[in-house]
Amino acid sequence: MNAPERPAEPRLTSLSHGGGCGCKIAPGVLSEILKGTAAMPIPKELLVGIETADDAAVYRLNDEQALIATTDFFMPIVDDPLDFGRIAATNAISDVYAMGGRPIMALALVGMPINVLSTQTIGRILEGGASVCRTAGIPIAGGHTIDSVEAIYGLVALGLVHPKHVKRNADARAGDVLVLGKPLGVGVMSAALKKGELGDAGYAQMIASTTQLNTPGPDLAALPGVHALTDVTGFGLAGHALEMARGARCELHLDWQAVPLLPGVHALASRGFITGASGRNWAGYGAGVVVPGNFAEVEQALLTDPQTSGGLLVACAPGSVDEVMAVFRRHGFEGAAVVGQVRAASGSPRVVVA
Repeated sequence: MNAPERPAEPRLTSLSHGGGCGCKIAPGVLSEILKGTAAMPIPKELLVGIETADDAAVYRLNDEQALIATTDFFMPIVDDPLDFGRIAATNAISDVYAMGGRPIMALALVGMPINVLSTQTIGRILEGGASVCRTAGIPIAGGHTIDSVEAIYGLVALGLVHPKHVKRNADARAGDVLVLGKPLGVGVMSAALKKGELGDAGYAQMIASTTQLNTPGPDLAALPGVHALTDVTGFGLAGHALEMARGARCELHLDWQAVPLLPGVHALASRGFITGASGRNWAGYGAGVVVPGNFAEVEQALLTDPQTSGGLLVACAPGSVDEVMAVFRRHGFEGAAVVGQVRAASGSPRVVVA
């Protein structure tokens, strides 16, 4: 007698209530959850902790080395298991680069519905993550697995940086120029994909962006004129710019017309392909963002669009802009663009969009 056929596997995105960095807890809710942790004792060796919502923790080992530690994981943003693994791993490693460091190893975090997905599919997810780690030149040295209702994959990523080259998100200075490493629009594309409305060309653009490692980070950190770094992920450009403004007690002014978008994203957003996380983002931090009176809803949605494996946001001295752009170009980031400037705060730190 033939063995019963295994039921067809569902689309990976059908197993998740929210995909990629759009899964993040809304900023306002997260702030409420974490408010009691600020009183924890902080050792002097901890150079970067949770105080400014930075990308990773940094712990000084000696005069020449500091350890960067971060973790990131989420539910599927795409249906192809290999691509899902690649995106999740790229996104996790990005936080090491965003601190100015170089990754040294990773641990895998795996939660899978083992009665729903085949071992082959789960293996492809892990294979995708491993392929990105090979590209980054690091091993996956261990990890942890659980049986989960929703598919979850990500990494603990560890890196090293010279203590003098650590780049926090809180050290921007008035007069700095802002440079964004990748175009926006991943959240919009993911919403269109889930509805079956993202074409092959759009999917290719989305994968190319979300699997491009933010390798410029260490070279940018070595430039004396670079003062602050962060990566733009689940809280959108406005949210991560506001974190930078609050950390530096400055205003970040964004030239919206200069902000790059992935091809076709504006048209998709205009058709209503917008994630729920975009609205939650605005509800969480919109009071700290000033937009023009005629700013359309679609523009606001793009400003708050959650980016999965997004680009680096750099605050640098005006005289260093050419060097910063040269680093991005050398690493293959042709979409990098100057998007604004840092100014002294006239009141509370905020983001001003013009």
